[in-house]
Amino acid sequence: MKELVLILAAIVNEIHDTLNQLFGMNMSDKDLHFWVMGIIGIIFFIGVYILFKIVGKWKFSTTILSFIYTFTMMTVLVFAIEIQQAITNRGNMEFADAAVGLWGFIVFFAVYVVVVGVIYTIYSHIRKKKIKKVSKKSVEEQALMPEKPIEEPIKEPVVYRSQVKNKNKFKK
Repeated sequence: MKELVLILAAIVNEIHDTLNQLFGMNMSDKDLHFWVMGIIGIIFFIGVYILFKIVGKWKFSTTILSFIYTFTMMTVLVFAIEIQQAITNRGNMEFADAAVGLWGFIVFFAVYVVVVGVIYTIYSHIRKKKIKKVSKKSVEEQALMPEKPIEEPIKEPVVYRSQVKNKNKFKK
């Protein structure tokens, strides 16, 4: 892990020197951070925005987006802990430790997905049976009453919040 940090530091220093030579300016460390992090950040934002727009159309989009956000935060936390161990000499700074920590999160998340998936499947199955039972019962009750015609239950179309037009009640 220590070697990885040193390699990354060497790469950053090389980029700093290359940019200074390329633009013919003597940029300070703050100038370099402003430009490089600004450019990397906006490129990353555009990529994440496109990815989240695509994922937002999927069935379990909130769960997927929550996983992506949590995984990102866990990655930052794991590397922060490894760097803290190197600074305080309270443990060995190893990339393998960070990788195992992230695998722990992925395994626990997989167990969570399986448990919630099973519960969701059971709930959906029971709910469908209940709806079928109620609709069959109402058709049978109508058949016993000769004065009323037999009507099938009316299924209302599902309307999502995103399909409803926003109306501003204060606008005239």
